Amino acid sequence: MTVPAIEVRGACKRYGDLRALDGVDLDVEGGEFFGLLGPNGAGKTTLISALAGLVRADAGSLKVMGHDVVSDYRNARRQLGVVPQELVFDPFFTVREALRIQSGYFGIRRNDDWIDEILGHLDLTAKADTNMRSLSGGMKRRVLVAQALVHRPPVIVLDEPTAGVDVELRQGLWQFVRRLNRDGHTVILTTHYLEEAETLCTRIAMLKSGRVVALDTTENLLARFATHTLRVRLASPLAADLGAVRQERGWLEFALERYDEVEGMLRRLREAGGEIVEMQLGEPDLETVFVGVMRA
Repeated sequence: MTVPAIEVRGACKRYGDLRALDGVDLDVEGGEFFGLLGPNGAGKTTLISALAGLVRADAGSLKVMGHDVVSDYRNARRQLGVVPQELVFDPFFTVREALRIQSGYFGIRRNDDWIDEILGHLDLTAKADTNMRSLSGGMKRRVLVAQALVHRPPVIVLDEPTAGVDVELRQGLWQFVRRLNRDGHTVILTTHYLEEAETLCTRIAMLKSGRVVALDTTENLLARFATHTLRVRLASPLAADLGAVRQERGWLEFALERYDEVEGMLRRLREAGGEIVEMQLGEPDLETVFVGVMRA
């Protein structure tokens, strides 16, 4: 039987009266590109910290590649590379020195060939001998990614990796991460950029108040929770109410379950005397799903 890359059973964590994790059950299969979404305070970072051994769950079990994060923490930690939200760095070392030191934490020597490859893919080669404190925020975030990958972990967790990052770096980072995923690495992503999750992730879990409130493939979530939108701008206001879900700046927006409802909606608009000046047809998107799930 194949061992899940991540296995969480009944994970609970409290901070005083706050339930950061409230009985989380979750499996992430090897090779998945998995999204972990939720509003601030939903428990995402607490779950990642528990997987990485930075905090200990009050109850339940967490495993990485079959290794329990408490009883077999050394092996569990070797299987995991985490890119944290915070820009944590040592200001006294160059980029290359920082990556060599990180390699040493895992008992890896003579790792420069892999370090050079990582630096090249993250466009850090020119900064290899630059002191960490001299780097821009975007460059420091690239180094955090490099540090997470330096011991070649099979599971990579990216906790808001593109926060405050320019568009060019974002595209380069995702190109590299996609390649790692194609090569068999399991990738777990948390992000507030929902279009990133929709594009990259094949399966998504949504957390709210420490609980998993939605878990499915991205395709199924879009099909189950989201609707198409028909937006029209009319030459003059309608006297009749045709059930628009939103009205703003002369635009009416209608929610449709299927494309074949568009023709009927346009007919009703014409019959009500509406003269269409502009029209837009929108696809279901993950933002709509996310808002709907969080409000439920």
